[in-house]
Amino acid sequence: MNFDEKLAQLLHHYEEVREKVSSMVEDPAEFAKLSKEYSDLTPVAEKITEWQNLNSEKKNLEDLLQDSSLDKELKDMAQEDLQKVNERLPEMLHEIQVLLLPKDVDDDRNAIIEIRAGTGGEEAALFGANLLRMYQRYAELQGWRFELMHESDTGLGGIKEATATISGKGVFAKLKFESGVHRVQRVPETEAAGRIHTSAATVAVLPEAEEVDIHIEEKDLRIDVFRSSGPGGQSVNTTDSAVRIIHIPTGVVVQQQDEKSQHKNKAKALKILRARLYEHQRAEKAATRAASRKSQIGSGDRSERIRTYNFPQGRVTDHRINLTLYKLDRVIDGSALDELIQALISEDQASRLADLGDM
Repeated sequence: MNFDEKLAQLLHHYEEVREKVSSMVEDPAEFAKLSKEYSDLTPVAEKITEWQNLNSEKKNLEDLLQDSSLDKELKDMAQEDLQKVNERLPEMLHEIQVLLLPKDVDDDRNAIIEIRAGTGGEEAALFGANLLRMYQRYAELQGWRFELMHESDTGLGGIKEATATISGKGVFAKLKFESGVHRVQRVPETEAAGRIHTSAATVAVLPEAEEVDIHIEEKDLRIDVFRSSGPGGQSVNTTDSAVRIIHIPTGVVVQQQDEKSQHKNKAKALKILRARLYEHQRAEKAATRAASRKSQIGSGDRSERIRTYNFPQGRVTDHRINLTLYKLDRVIDGSALDELIQALISEDQASRLADLGDM
C-alpha cells in the first residue's frame, strides 16, 4: 500500500467513525471512546483533505499551462500559482507525516515536576528556586494550573527540593523534555571577588498516574508518621501529621509534610509515589524502544546535563540540540521558555520521522 492509499484508507476510517459518533450510541463508554478517536483523527483528516485539494489544484494548473491558446498574462499567473502550490506541498506533506507519528500515550496527562538542588550549596538552592518560578510562570502563560505540593526551603530564598502538580491540556507533551540536570553559571551575591560559580539543579517531570494505571498493594507499603518541621528545625505543628511512605519492592521513598492533616499528606505522598512508579515503567519501555533507535532527545534521566544558563553572557544553551538563545532573562521568567520547548519537540519529531524512514 503506497502513501496515497494509506491516506485514503485513513479518511475512509474517519468517515466511518464520524457516522458512528453522529448516530445514537447508547453505551456511554463506547460513545466516549468513539468521540476521543474522532477528535484525535480530525486534525489529520482535515490536513489530508487539504493535501488532496492542493494536488488537484496542481493538476488543474498544469493542464491549464498545456493549453496553447492561453494568453501570456494568464499563463504567467498560472505559472506563479503553480510555483506557490509546489512550495506548499512538501510543507503539507511534512505536517501530515508529523500528525501520523505514533503519539506518546501520556502526552495529554498532567505532570508532576520535582526540582532538587544539586552541587553548589546555597547557590544551587537559589537556582532551584529560579527554576521553580520559571515553570510556575510558564504554566500561567500556557493557561495551566500550578499547585505546589511540597517545598523544602533553605530560609535564605533557595530550595533544597520542591514538588508541584501542573494540570491542563497537553502538559506532559510540552514538559517531558525538561527532565535532567540544569546547570547555572553566575557570580553569587556573596562572592566578593566576582568569580563565576557553576551550580546545578535536577528536574524530573513525571506523568501523573491514576489508580487504574498503577495498583499499589498496602502490604508493599511502609508508612511512618512524624511531627512536621520547618527550616532550621522549628516545629510547624504539634501533631504527627507528616507522612513518609516507603514502597518496599522498589525502595522508592516519598515524604509529605506541607499539610496539617495526616490524611492529606498521605494522599499527596501516594500521588507522587504512583507517578514515580509509573515513570519507572515508562523508562523501562523507552529503554527497550531506544535500543533500536539511532538517536534520542535525551533519555529523561536526571543525571544527564541538558541545559546551561550562563548569566554573565545572558545566554541559555540546550546541549541536546545545540541551541543557544541570548535571552536568558526571558527564559528564566518563563516567557521565552516555549522557544526551547518547541525546538525540542520539532527535533524529536524529525528524529522519529527519520527512524520511520529507515524501517
